[in-house]
Amino acid sequence: MKPLQVVVAPDSFKGSLSASEVAVAVAEGVRSVAPDADVTCLPMADGGEGTLDALLTVWGTVPQRIATVDAVGRPATARWATSPDGRVGVVELAEASGLPRVSDVALQPLHASTRGTGEVAAAVLDAGVEEVLVCLGGSASTDGGAGVLAGLGVRLLDESGVPVPDGGEGLSRATSLDLSGLHPRAREVRWRLAVDVTNPLVGEHGAAQVFGPQKGANPGEVEFLDGALDRWAGLLEAETGVAVRDLAGAGAAGGVPSALVALLGAELERGATLVAEAIGLPAAVARADLVITGEGSFDSQSVRGKVADGIARIAAAAPGRPPVVVVAGQVLLPAAHVRDAGIAAAFSIAPGPVELDELIARTATRLADLAATVTSLFLASHRTT
Repeated sequence: MKPLQVVVAPDSFKGSLSASEVAVAVAEGVRSVAPDADVTCLPMADGGEGTLDALLTVWGTVPQRIATVDAVGRPATARWATSPDGRVGVVELAEASGLPRVSDVALQPLHASTRGTGEVAAAVLDAGVEEVLVCLGGSASTDGGAGVLAGLGVRLLDESGVPVPDGGEGLSRATSLDLSGLHPRAREVRWRLAVDVTNPLVGEHGAAQVFGPQKGANPGEVEFLDGALDRWAGLLEAETGVAVRDLAGAGAAGGVPSALVALLGAELERGATLVAEAIGLPAAVARADLVITGEGSFDSQSVRGKVADGIARIAAAAPGRPPVVVVAGQVLLPAAHVRDAGIAAAFSIAPGPVELDELIARTATRLADLAATVTSLFLASHRTT
């Protein structure tokens, strides 16, 4: 008999273990029951924070570093990477422009910018890639992606032809774009944006209204930023003919997709799907007998474009339709909803009432134990069929 083929493709358990650490623990549990199992570990991410690390782990490549600026303009260092064949460059927005980068200072909702991310993208273009994958999530700004354009050499000008300040506040003054300094390769490559939300750019469900408060915006600033983004959408449409106000996903990361879609023809895609393709997950799942994924909290959002949802879709399309099992810190979905999402079962690592600190401290051990149980159940079910 051929060895049991298991694919382990978890997301991170935020505040506890990285995706690669989760994968190691789960693989240990599988092998404790099936020592001869062929276990393929492919740490996953949904396109936001942690995606770069997941890709580096699977690709086995070394990250590059660039001196840039954080969301409030201070000197910072950010990582980026290329695929083993050098064809795909990866930019994770949180590396330069993320909230954690500016957690030591008061948030600046009107002035925070994604300029640093644009400078990282310019370095990726300099490396000669054919495709740029931008992982969006954890943004500290609401600048509509104007900062990314600035980092790529675009100037936003006011009615007097003077460059406007960085950040959402500057959008309210911008009346034209000077593209003469745009990076020469910016329009030669394919841009793919990994998003995990479908919010439009403006309005009740837009970038400012939904995500502005978590970036420090008070109600008045939220209204101001929404108006600035609306003005920005009008300017982008006037310059490019591309309408982005109501584009699903344009509100991700403070509206970054609006700029990249309008000016560079960027494509918005489910983050989990993009990552899965980049690490070769569909091919691995096609060979699998069992797929184990996981995340810290398995809830209603998990089956709406997150990692577990993406993996379930891949497994459903695979020739053998291998069962997908979720292991999680907590499971908040009824069993019927889990099955409706194309997932065979979901299990929590919590043995019962337990303090969060204790659970976090023993996450790896409990994951290994739970993975062993899942594997035992799978083997037992196949012995009786």
